[in-house]
Amino acid sequence: MAKLKLGTMVSLGADLEQELAKVHDLGLPTCQVSSWEPRHFSDERAKQLLDACSRHQVEVTTIWTGTPGRTIWNLVEGPRTIGLVPEWTRAMRLQALKIGADFAHKVGVPSITTHVGFIPEDPNDPRYVGTLDALKEIAGYCANLGLLFCFETGQETPVTLLRTIEDIGSDNLGINLDPANLLLYGKANPVDALDVFGKYVRGVHAKDGEYPTNGRELGKEKPLGEGRVDFPRLVPKLKSYGFQGALTIEREISGPQQIEDIKRAIRLLEPLL
Repeated sequence: MAKLKLGTMVSLGADLEQELAKVHDLGLPTCQVSSWEPRHFSDERAKQLLDACSRHQVEVTTIWTGTPGRTIWNLVEGPRTIGLVPEWTRAMRLQALKIGADFAHKVGVPSITTHVGFIPEDPNDPRYVGTLDALKEIAGYCANLGLLFCFETGQETPVTLLRTIEDIGSDNLGINLDPANLLLYGKANPVDALDVFGKYVRGVHAKDGEYPTNGRELGKEKPLGEGRVDFPRLVPKLKSYGFQGALTIEREISGPQQIEDIKRAIRLLEPLL
């Protein structure tokens, strides 16, 4: 099996020349490009991204497509504000995902990725039925563009995510495994989660963290190596399921400390590739 590649996150709303230069200077061959604002998915941004990637020889593995509207990252308000699950923002957010898919197609990136939200565990829940209809629509839209649609793990249990993929029934679905999110939301041990959905993993966020310590707030994100994600077990298990994608280092802070934490993550991950 080929050696896995490393990468990191890039913001489409930032200075793309600086962002891609940073990726190159870190010695990373790939990145995921993220935006929460559909206005960033413009022809001008597409050209800037293609030019910067060409200059710095960096491959974009997915367009991480956030959705507009109020989003609250906790265990109480999250279920009614995140992703496609809330009925009152679903149509607007579905349109935003389509705009992101058009952009991915334009720049030759093979997939889009997003948080679908707290997918109900009960398949008879009306919110599940509505979310499933929206997911079938965006999956079909992506399929027509030759794209993969990827679920970022976090708000749903592994079994719920597996059932959702099965119920959509499309062959262009994948998972972007964020092992830290499974811990932060208290949903699963990420190594064990692969036993449920491992064959669908197409991308990975190399991120670390802890379980929640109360019933309202997410667990705490940590520098890679300081949380509970067991990367020396996780990466070989990913390979056993045929994973050949990139490990995209994500550190949800900014400034010089973020760069230092990314460098440390590179040192920890390189022996596992």
